[in-house]
Order: sequence, then C-alpha cells, then structure tokens
Amino acid sequence: MVDWKKIALFAGGTLFGTAGVKILASDDAKKVYTQCTAAVLRAKDCVMKTVTTVQENAGDIYEDAKTINEERAAAKEAAVVEDAEKAEEVVEEASEPAEA
Repeated sequence: MVDWKKIALFAGGTLFGTAGVKILASDDAKKVYTQCTAAVLRAKDCVMKTVTTVQENAGDIYEDAKTINEERAAAKEAAVVEDAEKAEEVVEEASEPAEA
C-alpha cells in the first residue's frame, strides 16, 4: 500500500522549499537584506559613540573620585599629626615644674 498522503506532503514540502529558496535569493530580497544590514551598521555606529562617551565620562569620574580620596587621606593624616603635636604640648606642659 502506498501512503499517498505522505508522498503528497513530501512533494508539497519540496515544492514550498524550492519556491522559498527562490524568493529568498531574489534581487528584491537581496535589496531588503542590504537595507537591513545598513540599518544595523548605522545602529552599531550610534551605540559605539554612546559607549565611547560613557567610557570617557566614567574615566573622568574615576579620576575625580581618586583625587577626592587622596585629598581626604591627606587631610586625615594632617589631622592626626596635628593631634599628636597638641598631645605632645600638653605632655610637655604637664611635665614642667609648677611655679608656686
């Protein structure tokens, strides 16, 4: 017994596949592919410009943050030195003999 339904489905699939390949390979389809590719390349350029800007800004922010932290560390160190000097003065004053 020949299963005509399966043979018809195979023939229809082959015909549809062949027609689909012809349509996809047509000049009009190639024009559409070309336009879509050009649009993607334009979008890529736009995204890359934005990424570059963000990277530059991030670099500036990073450098500013490093400067702020260095200034804070220097101020903290200066405060510690100042406190140590004041403590030394207090100790010196306390160790001097009291005048009666």
